[in-house]
Amino acid sequence: MAKTTVIVMVDGFDPEYQEHCPTPYLEQIGRQGFMVRGKAMMPTVTNVNNTSLVTASYPVTHGIVSNYWLDRQEGSEVYMESAEFVRAETMFQRATKQGARSLLVSSKDKLRRLLGDGSTFCFSSEQAPKWVSQAVGDPPSIYSLEVNGWIIDAARYVLSKEHYDLVYLTTTDYAMHTYGPEQPESARHLMLLDQAIEKLMETLPDVEILLTADHGMSFKSRMIHLPEVLGQHGISAQAVPIIKDLYTVHHSNLGGCIYVYLDNADLDEALAVLRNTDGIDEALPREEAARRFRLMADRLGDIMVLGSTDVVFGNPEEVTLPVNLRSHGSTYEDDVPIVGYGGSFEGFEFRENRDVGRYVFERVLA
Repeated sequence: MAKTTVIVMVDGFDPEYQEHCPTPYLEQIGRQGFMVRGKAMMPTVTNVNNTSLVTASYPVTHGIVSNYWLDRQEGSEVYMESAEFVRAETMFQRATKQGARSLLVSSKDKLRRLLGDGSTFCFSSEQAPKWVSQAVGDPPSIYSLEVNGWIIDAARYVLSKEHYDLVYLTTTDYAMHTYGPEQPESARHLMLLDQAIEKLMETLPDVEILLTADHGMSFKSRMIHLPEVLGQHGISAQAVPIIKDLYTVHHSNLGGCIYVYLDNADLDEALAVLRNTDGIDEALPREEAARRFRLMADRLGDIMVLGSTDVVFGNPEEVTLPVNLRSHGSTYEDDVPIVGYGGSFEGFEFRENRDVGRYVFERVLA
């Protein structure tokens, strides 16, 4: 494997940002290679989609169906941020079996922990090696516009020291949660990222690049507390946020999709209540949700609830709906860009972000 394959997963890169923010390098390589609009996996959250890409599989196979999980069997709630939860082979593990070297650099440390097993070298901006920081500079805050450019620059420095066959770079969506496509901060963030990717590509002698997103982003203006809605009808339930992770500054754990766990209540009655609630687009029983979205059924709640375009789910006793909240999780955030340059893409169809991983397994690591 003389050629280096670089994958960039831009967290929250809704196609709307492409329409409003200048990214001259991405536009250039998109014209020379390809640029299409594809679909993300449901639920449209970070852990689900990054895992789908690095395993080239659907959640029904790899098992990551949420950022956060209520394990009924163990009676515990856990962040799905460890490789022990992943039930499919990753591209890093495959590369190691073939004697190839892989590099994973992430803005969020949770993705290093979730995805990094089998990689030759992996680090995050939150747990950066001292020798990298000394060369590139100290990592910016995870809640900054600059952090995503830093991880690209850090990868460029590492690649200047030694060869890697496969490189996976995954960013954070703090900027997208915080600023809309029309705001100048978004233009600055994407320009920094665009320039960093261009510098990275210029330093690699023989390279192909694939770039996509894990999900889009939408403005949200209403919050619904589902246990309260069901409780008004005498139904006891617990709602577990799919989007929940340790980066609460981003989204306050408020997303447009949520799992509902019933406390010995009648499923049909609960579904009827939810389906007749304003702000809820769909309420799907576990097996139907698993079939429709290719999810691992034994890791779902009893009901999967999808909100309207402006709706998030949360408990007002735990969190106040932020002004100008932008978030994701629902089908309204499943449009993502897919860009490729420098590779053997002829005859390969990219319909989903997962297909980027499929390309790696079928064409790079075949």
